[in-house]
Amino acid sequence: MLSCGDLPWDYLEYIVSRLNVPLLYVPGNHDPVPPPLDDTWTPLRAERPARGPQGCVNVDGRVEHAAGLRIAGLGGSMRYRPGPNQYTSAQMQWRALPIEILARLRRGDGNRRLDVLLTHAPPEGFSGKYDDLAHRGFPAFNRLIKNLAPRLHVHGHVHPYGVTQADRKLGVTLIVNAVPYRLLEL
Repeated sequence: MLSCGDLPWDYLEYIVSRLNVPLLYVPGNHDPVPPPLDDTWTPLRAERPARGPQGCVNVDGRVEHAAGLRIAGLGGSMRYRPGPNQYTSAQMQWRALPIEILARLRRGDGNRRLDVLLTHAPPEGFSGKYDDLAHRGFPAFNRLIKNLAPRLHVHGHVHPYGVTQADRKLGVTLIVNAVPYRLLEL
């Protein structure tokens, strides 16, 4: 299972507990930033602060192996107001660089660098009719797709209310908006 952000953590935990499958996610611009671990925590105090939804794997800024696939993730949206998980185009370019380096260094089965790119925001030019700053995509994702050629790029953030957004391609990569949900097979 993949989550593109902005879903309640208890909902993600429920899915994991009911389906008993791995769930990889990236944070959206409405998700909280997990608090840092508190070194003063003791068993006598309240529970340790949550670091994200339990049983789920945050792939933000990482390349992970799951279900035989190499999956990289980058959460957040274009910075359009004060708040967590929002970045300028330049900041996202810097966040994407380690993903590209890691994927180039660690090739998977069949010499593929990456199978799935999971992001909250779309790549630049793929937000459909929503071209306001809040929903504008990142050129850094276009670069990752061009240089790493994942089979699939799954994003959220763009909510085409009442309309199913058609899948598109950039090179060999299928770009899918997961809003409201999608069932995909690789």
